[in-house]
Amino acid sequence: MHLDNFAEGESIIHYLDPRIKIIVAALFSFLIALADRPACLLGACCFAVVMLVVARLPLKPVIYRLVAVNTFILFLWFFLPFSTEGEILFKLGPLHATREGVMQALLITVKSNIILVALITLLTTIPIFTLGHALSHLSVPDKLIHLFFFSIRYLQVLHQEYERLRNAMKIRGFTPGTNLHTYRSYAYLLGMLMVMSFDRADRIRKAMLCRGFHGKFYVLSHFHLHRRDVLVGAVLLSLVGIMALLQWLPLR
Repeated sequence: MHLDNFAEGESIIHYLDPRIKIIVAALFSFLIALADRPACLLGACCFAVVMLVVARLPLKPVIYRLVAVNTFILFLWFFLPFSTEGEILFKLGPLHATREGVMQALLITVKSNIILVALITLLTTIPIFTLGHALSHLSVPDKLIHLFFFSIRYLQVLHQEYERLRNAMKIRGFTPGTNLHTYRSYAYLLGMLMVMSFDRADRIRKAMLCRGFHGKFYVLSHFHLHRRDVLVGAVLLSLVGIMALLQWLPLR
């Protein structure tokens, strides 16, 4: 697993101060989560696409991530159109799909993809440990930062344990299928992963206590805000402000 795929680059987005990127990403995501006007969503879509182009990220991995997220969103299309009351659009046997349900599913899909593209552009261009460092400078509680660090640090270890257990199952002749034996085997695998994770977490905690850890990581270096960061940050925040006006400005 490689979590820093987009962190290296030469674009202006990569060199932008991480604190500014986090603030813009948070405000933009909050705004789009609440938005429902087409003008605001169209502006947000243009904003996210332009940011992606400026960041010069490879398209294939970005599309791969979008497809992975949209696989989960697809389930909404199976339920929302048929469970929302409103004007009937079409029928599938005893099920009635409504216009309101389809529009709601479409709105969620569009908003999710816009937010995801913006977060990929702004946050994944920050190295993992720099991201934690920037969160510390933004006064995020230490416990949340520790949770973030340890989750990132040991996610790969957990994945390696999963691969080791799965390979052991294959060596013993296990072939997955749609039967009770497969479901039981995967349940055992997940159970073993949980037990091993708990055991490893306990050992890591004891090792850190032995080294004098008392709940705080000290920051030895600090960010420096340059004129370019202020200028780019002001432009990005202004664009987010314009989108907020498009959302909440009264229509005449």
